[in-house]
Amino acid sequence: MTKDRSAVATYRSAAATRVPRDMPGLSAAPAAAPAPAHRPERTPWSVLAVISAGGALGALARYGIGYALPPSPGGFPWATFTINVTGCLLIGALMVLVNGVWNGHRLVRPFLGVGVLGGYTTFSTYVVDIQRLVNHGSAGIALAYLAGTLVAALLAVYAGASLTRLAMRRRVRSR
Repeated sequence: MTKDRSAVATYRSAAATRVPRDMPGLSAAPAAAPAPAHRPERTPWSVLAVISAGGALGALARYGIGYALPPSPGGFPWATFTINVTGCLLIGALMVLVNGVWNGHRLVRPFLGVGVLGGYTTFSTYVVDIQRLVNHGSAGIALAYLAGTLVAALLAVYAGASLTRLAMRRRVRSR
């Protein structure tokens, strides 16, 4: 193993000192040693488990809505639009609750935010839907869907957060 590492170091050193002939004026000084690789902390199994469970629930909900509202070949993809906009509304509400209201369990945010809502929303299908519409000759609908989803999703996050803050203020006043 030591021989392999020293061979790699020698190769890197030699490669760093070579100067291409078509680039005059470059220095042949060796490059600085690369910084040691940063190893991220390992995610606890409990977090991975709740994300997986939440993702499965969110994906099942998304499948159900997609099944109930199948897209027509050149028509507006209402299922994906509905899923992404309602998911963004819920993400806005969840972030207010998790960051300002709930002092609950550490697994709530990974379960609901990353798991359930990550499995529920489907911006990859949004892109596929746009491509499908363009390929079908419905460029106008594709453009409307592209812009409409973006605007509606951003407004939904804002609305979800704003409405949740308002509801929490009213709840505090009534106590």
